[in-house]
Amino acid sequence: MDAVVKTLPTRKPKPVSKTVVKPNREEAEEAVRVLLRWAGEDPSREGLLDTPKRVAKAYGELFGGYSEDAREHLERVFEEVEGYDDMVLVRDISFASHCEHHMVPFVGKAHIAYYPSEGVVGLSKLARVVDTYARRLQTQETMTAQITDVIDSVLKPRGIAVMIEAEHMCMSMRGIQKQGASTVTTQFTGVFRDDPSEQARFYTLLRGFK
Repeated sequence: MDAVVKTLPTRKPKPVSKTVVKPNREEAEEAVRVLLRWAGEDPSREGLLDTPKRVAKAYGELFGGYSEDAREHLERVFEEVEGYDDMVLVRDISFASHCEHHMVPFVGKAHIAYYPSEGVVGLSKLARVVDTYARRLQTQETMTAQITDVIDSVLKPRGIAVMIEAEHMCMSMRGIQKQGASTVTTQFTGVFRDDPSEQARFYTLLRGFK
């Protein structure tokens, strides 16, 4: 029997901010040259001639999440799952993001679990949600909440558990310079928030097979 696919109404992405005026490519490249001079370099030397172009292109990839709407990744819901209503857990979703305070990377893994109510989404779609929010200037706490909120608002599951573990380069490369320190953030809704045993089960499944 073919799976039943439910397509939710398409929603237009909300603009990040109405006050943001995006510069053109030439302005972005000139900004890179200014930063190179600020660092003590000569943007006109051979090895740096094409660096502004490369950085502008890289920024388009690293911060591509601003042009995406995470909700769109969750719009196709599979309802024909033979009555399955237990926990769905996707572990070890790797990501790379950038701290909004120093614009240096933080990298890690996200773990997402939910109890479906009206069906399930393709497992890769949860990874795409993580990538959408990771490819923006972020704090780990905000990113955790954003992932939880969008899953809750679109899928309306009976409960969501989100855990993010990451190492922040602003802590390991500068400042206190403590390599290897990791930060863990969590957010729970529904049955995960109301029943401590469900949180315990989430942690057991998360760690039990490693």
